[in-house]
Amino acid sequence: MDAISVIRTKRDRGELTPEQIDWVIDAYTRGEVADEQMSALAMAILLNGMNRTEIARWTAAMIASGERMDFAALSRPTTDKHSTGGVGDKITLPLAPLVAACGAAVPQLSGRGLGHTGGTLDKLESIPGWRAHLSNEEMLSVLEGTGAVICAAGDGLAPADKKLYALRDVTGTVEAIPLIASSIMSKKIAEGTGALVLDVKVGSGAFMKTIDDARELASTMVALGTDSGVRTVALLTDMSTPLGLTAGNALEVRESVEVLAGGGPRDVIDLTLALAREMLDAAGLKDADPEKALADGSAMDVWRRMISAQGGDPDAELPVAREQHVVTARSSGVLTRLDAYGVGVAAWRLGAGRARKEDPVQAGAGIEMHAKPGDSVTAGQPLLTLHTDTPEKFEYALKALPDACDIAPAGTEFTPTPVVRERIA
Repeated sequence: MDAISVIRTKRDRGELTPEQIDWVIDAYTRGEVADEQMSALAMAILLNGMNRTEIARWTAAMIASGERMDFAALSRPTTDKHSTGGVGDKITLPLAPLVAACGAAVPQLSGRGLGHTGGTLDKLESIPGWRAHLSNEEMLSVLEGTGAVICAAGDGLAPADKKLYALRDVTGTVEAIPLIASSIMSKKIAEGTGALVLDVKVGSGAFMKTIDDARELASTMVALGTDSGVRTVALLTDMSTPLGLTAGNALEVRESVEVLAGGGPRDVIDLTLALAREMLDAAGLKDADPEKALADGSAMDVWRRMISAQGGDPDAELPVAREQHVVTARSSGVLTRLDAYGVGVAAWRLGAGRARKEDPVQAGAGIEMHAKPGDSVTAGQPLLTLHTDTPEKFEYALKALPDACDIAPAGTEFTPTPVVRERIA
């Protein structure tokens, strides 16, 4: 085997053989295939695609590059959720303890934010003392003791994907659906969960901008999970508008705690419950009632135990940014659009996100939203509050927002987009 022949096969729209796929993933992981060669292959895959057989073999080869976890010793059935990323997407935070409160074990291996989409680990690290990195033994201990764990994936889990993901991010090949699907599913299958629910975002603030692309990605991932013996279902969910009323790390933790306390924005509650029902159903716990567990405080109890088990203080004050800037409505009427991408870019520029994986983030940076599409607004009322420790960032962040809001005349009828748009199983 050699890298050039593999690249030429896909460049010329051919089908990669199982042997070619196994070799190139293994050789790249070992450093025998250079970054520039894998970049060329990734671009050929972006342009020419892969069929289901190729994607399945590519995913299996990435799984084989590292270890596989085993949760068979747990006393509960395992179920997990993965989101493709969005703006204000704090759903994992209330969801994991909620599902655990209903009797499942939730081994939630999460990531960090990059660009305009937030990262679950960055959000939780705004809690004083909380740590993302656990050994496999610690992860199992927290799972058995609390029912839920949210942590970083270990270095031994699909190392080929870790190396390829970093390469895709700097070579313009992040959007390749076969590579997105295999990246997500290699980690989730290697993780060893018994059931998986995929939250595939669609809209301006998502990587998948159209419903057709989101449907293709969801269908591909569901097939990969099913073929590997993992009960898998996907929900296509709206990301044209940010989720909830906050985008930013500590801001989103506060909002998540509000949801666990029985309050919080309606869209966050609705999506949390929809995903919880899917996760519990996939785990064989069809009679569990997540709405009751949210209302009676049992989900909050699991949250507190989960945060404490990872060194965090659930009662600690969360960081607050030193500076704020208020954006007001330019006219009176009905807010008909609040663009998720514009809000996400602004929050990122304020310090809530990173341009490179090694960049630090500001725990208190981000955006509060004081109105959502469908709300009536008056000229001069606050629409957004921007938070940062570095006020020189306000000007750059504001450049992302001039076209992020539309206000129609008073009395304009507004029909909201459902939070859950489709289900694929």
